[in-house]
Amino acid sequence: MIRFWRLWGRLPSAMLMVAGLFFSTGGSLSSAGSSAAPRGPDLNPAMVTYLHPDQIQWTGNPTGAQQAVLLGDPSKPGLYIVLVKWNPHNMSHPHFHPNDRYITVLSGTWWVGSGTKFDPDATVPMPAGSYVVDLAKQPHYDGAKDEAAIIEIVGEGPATITPAEEK
Repeated sequence: MIRFWRLWGRLPSAMLMVAGLFFSTGGSLSSAGSSAAPRGPDLNPAMVTYLHPDQIQWTGNPTGAQQAVLLGDPSKPGLYIVLVKWNPHNMSHPHFHPNDRYITVLSGTWWVGSGTKFDPDATVPMPAGSYVVDLAKQPHYDGAKDEAAIIEIVGEGPATITPAEEK
């Protein structure tokens, strides 16, 4: 827990920005069918930075999992914040990471399993609003079943992935 508070103390306003972005869009980070925010007063960029959902740069497989880096670089040492969009019927296989990862489910239902045997039927649903910690060096797998899920991951890089599946 000490490690979490040390990390928490270094978090910039990016987490608040993501939460505000999520809740101000009615709980969805999908740009499909969204329109630009109404024009109002401009914010001073020296005081507040933000992204609207249609400005988030998603990379990866549009039919599998996509990622958007909001802060830092997950491949390098230091704090990072990423969004991961799991599209329906996509799951990772058992793996682990070198550091704890703090995850909040922003939309949809994210399914999580633990251990080295891949068994999607043994996963546990984490609905929007759930908070999960992937503990360092502990095997797990996760993804989406019938609906897309968007999660926010906060961690300390480098965020490597080590396969851990038992065949």
